[in-house]
Amino acid sequence: MARAMYFESHRSSREGMIAVGTVVMNRVDSTEFPATVCGVVGQRNQFAPGVMSRDMNSRSLPLALEAAGAVLQGERHPQVETARFFHAASYRAGYNNMHYVATAGGNAFYEKRPPAMVTQPVPLPPSGG
Repeated sequence: MARAMYFESHRSSREGMIAVGTVVMNRVDSTEFPATVCGVVGQRNQFAPGVMSRDMNSRSLPLALEAAGAVLQGERHPQVETARFFHAASYRAGYNNMHYVATAGGNAFYEKRPPAMVTQPVPLPPSGG
């Protein structure tokens, strides 16, 4: 968990890390993804390259470890809710099935929905820190 948070939002706030952790746990709870944190985080092409093997050595490491523990104990980002996907907030995808629910820590979080059910087709302004 800490590895996903660190490499996906290591220059981020705690809020951004919690949001990434919420997506990881939403995937663990889904039948469409592996049933363990390591299985989800280690999935090919889903998280930052080297997420399972690169060194974690910056001043953000203690924050990532604390936030990972909090998510594993049940804390969730309230706006992310059931979203299982995110990308860099600056990225603009050309898909019509992305319903955005939050932007935090430099990432935009979204749910995949039928196009007719998408009411927020662009990333929201960043929240919090």
